[in-house]
Amino acid sequence: MKYTRLPGNLVIVGFGSIGQGVLPLILRHIDLDPARIIVVTAEERGRTEAESYGIRFVIEPLTRDNYRAVLEPLLGAGDFLLNLSVDVSSVALIAFAQERGALYLDTCIEPWAGGYTDPSLTPSQRSNYALRESALALRKTCVGGPTAVLTHGANPGLVSHFVKQALLNIAGDAADDAPVPSSRAGWAALARQLGVKVIHIAERDTQVAAVAKRVGEFVNTWSIDGFVGEGCQPAELGWGTHERHFPEDGRIHDFGSGAAIYLERPGAGTRVRTWTPLEGPFHGFLVTHSESISIADYYTVANGHGVEYRPTVHYAYHPCDDAVLSLHELAGKSWQLQPEKRLMMDEITSGIDELGVLLMGHAKGAYWYGSRLSIEQARALVPFNNATSLQVTAAVLAGMIWGIENPHAGLVEPDDMDHRRCLEIAGPYLGDVVGAYSDWTPLESRGVLFPESLDPACPWQFKNFRVL
Repeated sequence: MKYTRLPGNLVIVGFGSIGQGVLPLILRHIDLDPARIIVVTAEERGRTEAESYGIRFVIEPLTRDNYRAVLEPLLGAGDFLLNLSVDVSSVALIAFAQERGALYLDTCIEPWAGGYTDPSLTPSQRSNYALRESALALRKTCVGGPTAVLTHGANPGLVSHFVKQALLNIAGDAADDAPVPSSRAGWAALARQLGVKVIHIAERDTQVAAVAKRVGEFVNTWSIDGFVGEGCQPAELGWGTHERHFPEDGRIHDFGSGAAIYLERPGAGTRVRTWTPLEGPFHGFLVTHSESISIADYYTVANGHGVEYRPTVHYAYHPCDDAVLSLHELAGKSWQLQPEKRLMMDEITSGIDELGVLLMGHAKGAYWYGSRLSIEQARALVPFNNATSLQVTAAVLAGMIWGIENPHAGLVEPDDMDHRRCLEIAGPYLGDVVGAYSDWTPLESRGVLFPESLDPACPWQFKNFRVL
């Protein structure tokens, strides 16, 4: 089924697991001659897959000095710049796409190479909060211009649409007669009315491979460079108005929206308690993601005197078990990446990626809504994908189609988009999309073996979620 037509060229920057995985989806659902697709990438990986479709493949790493010269002959008005790269500035490419009259989409806001770990920058300056603020600063110059969709992968991206649907489900189950919101203020009012205090992006990846992780090797089911980069950034979370215990290692930013804080420790070294329906309770890593900030910001209710309501929002991620071992080894080597890297794909033998949003503090306690996608389902649906990558590539496809259908929206985040349309497009590739209520709280069975300093009066305090 073709959803829409792209009349111009498609320039794909970066062609790792997500670029390779989204290509068959693009050709399946967007009316586009493969001869008008150009891949610009830093390495040979993926050439066979691209050229099997008759797509031009250019190896040219983009830098501050050459990106304009490389892209200018390829990108013009009516074209689409799909940024799936690492180490290439999203802000630079957004501004360039606007100048050229081209549509744009990325899956995260990337700095130039070294930006995540630049010792000359403060933790605040190299945070996702700062990267988001730098991108949003372009918004005024993008008004009415070509649509530029920020951070539309699985998360950030798809999970913002899950939050809206989860809110509607909770309201419906509570026989709440509130209408479907039609504005940002309306969505924030609904979350406040329902009493949502905390939102986790709660994910458990159980995929396993026939080849176990080896010493000196980093193994993962999606971009290793991307995961290590964000894992080495400070842990970040949207900071809710119900919180009454500010972390000792917590810090606030002295610029921007004020919707989030950061911790003076890397996200890959920070764990939190969370819950998903199949896994039950588990410890996840509080890895920084843009959605932790954008969702908290979007659902803020404020008046002229300050913030009245905001939920605490953060990622709680348990990657595949081999990736956990890889992170343990990485931390032990003072966050210096292992000499060998392996992206798990064909060697995966079983497992699922259970990715969703966990909304807590409302009348029914906790509600998880999201995707359960197995490796068997992923392989049957789309080539060049595992369960994790397909959740991302389906969301990339949905964001691209929404952008083509809304070509003059300027700069938008996932929270600004029509969640129903995006879920309609991505849904067939997400496996089982389900919702489940739970009476779980982070206080469950705590203090029995090892007494802790908790806040039992309000289970939804970040202090209770954090693993110390």
